[in-house]
Amino acid sequence: MAEVIKTAAIWNEDEFTHLESRSTEIISAVQSGSTRQTLQGQTASTRTEAQQLLLNIIIGSISVKAYIVTKDERETGLRNLVNFGHTVGHAIEAVLTPTILHGECVSVGMVLEAEIARKLGVLGQVAVGRLTRCIKAYGLPTTVSDPRIAKLPAARQLTIKKLLDIMKIDKKNSGPQKKVVLLSRIGKTHEERATAVDDRVIATVLAEACKVVPGVPRNDPVRMATPGSKSISNRALVLAALGEGTCRLRNLLHSDDTQVMMAALNDLKGASFEWEDGGETLVVHGGRGSLTTPPKGKELYLGNAGTAARFLTTVCTLAHPSADATTQTTVITGNARMKQRPTGPLVEALLSNGSSISYLETPGCLPLAINEGFKGGHIQLAASVSSQYVSSILLCAPYASSAEGTVLELTGGQVISQPYIDMTVAMMATFGVTVTRRKNATGQLLDVYEIPKAVYRNPAAYNIESDASSATYPLAIAAITGTTCTIENIGSASLQGDAGFAKGVLEPMGCKVVQTETETTVTGPPRGQLRACGYVDMEPMTDAFLTASVLAAVATQPSLEERRVDGIAPNTTRILGIANQRVKECNRIRAMIDELAKFGVETKELDDGLEIYGKPIEELTENPSIHCYDDHRVAMAFSVLGTVVKGAVLEEKACVGKTWPNWWDDLENKIGLSVEGVELDKAPSGQVDRYSFPPYATILLTGMRGAGKSYIGKLAATVLGLEYIDADEFLAEKVGMGLSEYVKEKGWPAFRDAELEAVFELFRTKPCGAVISLGGGIVETPAAREALKSYRGPIVHVERDLEAIVKYLTEDTARPPYGDATIEEVFHRREPWYTEAATHQFYSYFRPDATEEEKAAASVALKAEIMRYFKHISGLQPNLAPNLAKVKRSYFLSLTYPDITPALPIMGDLTTGVDAVELRVDLLSPS
Repeated sequence: MAEVIKTAAIWNEDEFTHLESRSTEIISAVQSGSTRQTLQGQTASTRTEAQQLLLNIIIGSISVKAYIVTKDERETGLRNLVNFGHTVGHAIEAVLTPTILHGECVSVGMVLEAEIARKLGVLGQVAVGRLTRCIKAYGLPTTVSDPRIAKLPAARQLTIKKLLDIMKIDKKNSGPQKKVVLLSRIGKTHEERATAVDDRVIATVLAEACKVVPGVPRNDPVRMATPGSKSISNRALVLAALGEGTCRLRNLLHSDDTQVMMAALNDLKGASFEWEDGGETLVVHGGRGSLTTPPKGKELYLGNAGTAARFLTTVCTLAHPSADATTQTTVITGNARMKQRPTGPLVEALLSNGSSISYLETPGCLPLAINEGFKGGHIQLAASVSSQYVSSILLCAPYASSAEGTVLELTGGQVISQPYIDMTVAMMATFGVTVTRRKNATGQLLDVYEIPKAVYRNPAAYNIESDASSATYPLAIAAITGTTCTIENIGSASLQGDAGFAKGVLEPMGCKVVQTETETTVTGPPRGQLRACGYVDMEPMTDAFLTASVLAAVATQPSLEERRVDGIAPNTTRILGIANQRVKECNRIRAMIDELAKFGVETKELDDGLEIYGKPIEELTENPSIHCYDDHRVAMAFSVLGTVVKGAVLEEKACVGKTWPNWWDDLENKIGLSVEGVELDKAPSGQVDRYSFPPYATILLTGMRGAGKSYIGKLAATVLGLEYIDADEFLAEKVGMGLSEYVKEKGWPAFRDAELEAVFELFRTKPCGAVISLGGGIVETPAAREALKSYRGPIVHVERDLEAIVKYLTEDTARPPYGDATIEEVFHRREPWYTEAATHQFYSYFRPDATEEEKAAASVALKAEIMRYFKHISGLQPNLAPNLAKVKRSYFLSLTYPDITPALPIMGDLTTGVDAVELRVDLLSPS
């Protein structure tokens, strides 16, 4: 298939359109097969429509190759075109053969060579996106980070230098240039031959990381448009797919997020898609809300696309069982981070409304198994974590089964990101459904929405605004470099809350801002003259807080008087209203604090945000390596700071593919700042050394309830002279009631949220000088496990015999029961999580059947062991063997005998000169 895609991409856009829009049919034809008995498909009379389509595609590919080879028998140039994807692909193949096939390597090569063309400015992102989607549709890899490639030991050899050296072997290449076939659009090449491309360009595209060369934008004043809004693109896709009729979506974002949304809607048979205008317009043929569960075994994989995950959770409740009734359930899942991001409030609201949804792994998170059933009527939804929950129900509410429509009541305090809810309501109106927001007697708007039962009517065309969150980056570059930038298609009339960034953040920082309904122009003050923001509430534009943070890092001039906060320095920016950013692609507040620290910038974490203390540009630390957490917003925000700080390396440049895949190219070609590729060491700076922590770092104890954490923690605190804190008692005091009572009243999800919030507070207020015993269930949520793994201090897993734990807990009624699960089931579920989170383990060896005399002796021994153990791990009194020294080698012997008896007579000889001996009892023969 790689060869077929290749010939269509270089020569025939119509053929390529068939490949991208009819991939399901083509794959089914490939998989249908033909046997000698049936001869299915071998003759016109036995050939299905899908098989005929496959045959036509293959014939078309052969015809292109035959024409090119015949036309250019002497290989004067035209024949080069069939090598599209091969210059890079062959180099990859040379390293990975025979494990990875030729076609798979060429697939990766085609995408990389398309990105080279895009970097050179001869190919647009629309074409790169179409090519990538098409290759993915046939199950082929598009990047060397594909799991099929990345897991191979040989993949470590895919260095830039090695790949360029392999390319040199090709007789067509010489010196610091390589011959590469460049596309100018789908179906057309830049030249009718391969083009000479500098090694520097190829290296930048191949590199996993990059850095921005500091300077003044060469294209000042900059005028540009950002890609289509991710938020609007995803809403438009759902609306048009659920709607009746055909809608042409223009300026749709071509990114990872919209790819997974389109793929999921296609798998649900909710709509059909085709491209017009060279991929600039997506034609959506709506399905009127008729969706079908995917084939058995087919999961909807959504990567780390939070918007798609939340929207599709409700969309999937509309999916009817397949015609043959083999599948009645739709499973949606994602990558490791997506499985940590919360969906609980949305799922709980749908469950309360009668939907049938099951958590397949961790409660409150993906993956989910979803059955048909969305009743509507009156729905209550907690909306204090994400507005996407609200939009998910709003978008699908017209198709609920209730004839009276749906009333959506938002609960749980202040609604987060109201502008995004307003965006959804406005877009629904454009597609023919009017949502009414209730008011009280005085005319004040309530958080109650009335949605009628209806069918969306697709407008003939819908133009998608440029992405306002993305617009903050080029505008911020103008602010930090003292230049001018105009962003088209984003102004005061925008549906997006982030469109207020220029007036709400940049103007108070000293920038000149001119904003019309449709465009925004920012001129920065002289370099180094930005004002601190003082207090700024960014709740209406939470995603833009990262951009504000990097500007605040160099904002040294006093903030405006009306924004200044009493008691804080005049160079302080205090950003609030962004608590939800802890549960985005990463914990963004923590990420900004940790990565700004690498520049030498001081910050302070707050419950609802952070403070940044501005520092002169010339005092910032140079050459930092910035971990991007696979988060597009982190990468693009720190690229802004990279325009004024020498050597700032952005470690994961590809993560911008989520919203602005060509950001690095636009930074160079449209803004005029050079971007260089960087080859990373094998251990990126984002990896935390969990065994290197500050002196007297607070010690955390984890383990099952009844394992002895409190007893051991108190003793450890006493011998170390530290404060002892019981996290359960701290939480009970914080919520003002007993924990059993809290769980009974609020439920387990609310308890886990409150527990994690209390732990974060302890992390902030007690970073050192304490021993904290954590609740046994702290490891139940992915967010809490990630918080523990990111903690820089000792985490001790206190273990105890299961029989002893069961006996103890059977007698304990003070704490909430485990519900339907037995103690044994909870123990086995949590055990791997405790191990994953811990840096150390401590075994509490009380036996439930021990005599009083044995218990007394064990208690004395345990106290001595606690003193030795905790003084060792805290560094107060390391318990190291006397022979261990930096200048002296030590020797270790592992005995792996199935029967140790024959070795006993020679044990003295075996262990001569050995400092430590290990006997592998797990390898001893049982007989």
